[in-house]
Amino acid sequence: MNAIEKTVDFGAPDWSGAHVFRVEIPDARNKPVSIVEDFGYRGLEGGIPREEQRVSLPRHIWAAIADIARQEFNGRLKTAKMLTGRWHTGTNLVDRLLGKELCVLAWAAETASEEQILIISNKWAALRPEERWWLFAMTVAEAGLPEDIQRGWRRALFLALSDGEKPPSLRKRPRPAERELFDLSLCKTA
Repeated sequence: MNAIEKTVDFGAPDWSGAHVFRVEIPDARNKPVSIVEDFGYRGLEGGIPREEQRVSLPRHIWAAIADIARQEFNGRLKTAKMLTGRWHTGTNLVDRLLGKELCVLAWAAETASEEQILIISNKWAALRPEERWWLFAMTVAEAGLPEDIQRGWRRALFLALSDGEKPPSLRKRPRPAERELFDLSLCKTA
């Protein structure tokens, strides 16, 4: 990190006009948490909106995914020798790439049950950052607004990341070993 470059919260540049994501956590526990993409100065040109709300999460869903996101982001920030962050009420600024990754997690979890959220979180954490960025790009192109719940790529994210443990009756049984394969003359040594 350059000595001149300072960051706040989760790797967001400490200057106005940067392309960042804002996580708005209200004081009231019954109000939803919003994730907003703020295009910064770039949003002032060529008809691009200044900001775009990406998702609005019920508070219990946010509470279920916030810690895994914090751990993942702080691990990466530490590796980059940057200050780490924590979620707090009010506005939390998130680096634009980390914000894209957070949206992927939020979109996958927005309608999930508690059991599914654990699976989604684990599968999300196993993805490489570049994979998350690609998933963000695909999803935002078709269904990147708060009202697009369970449409297109948002539905695909939920299905792909929540499809972890299958009920015991649906699991495949291990295939029995075929002994005759080991009895072939090609496998025998003289």
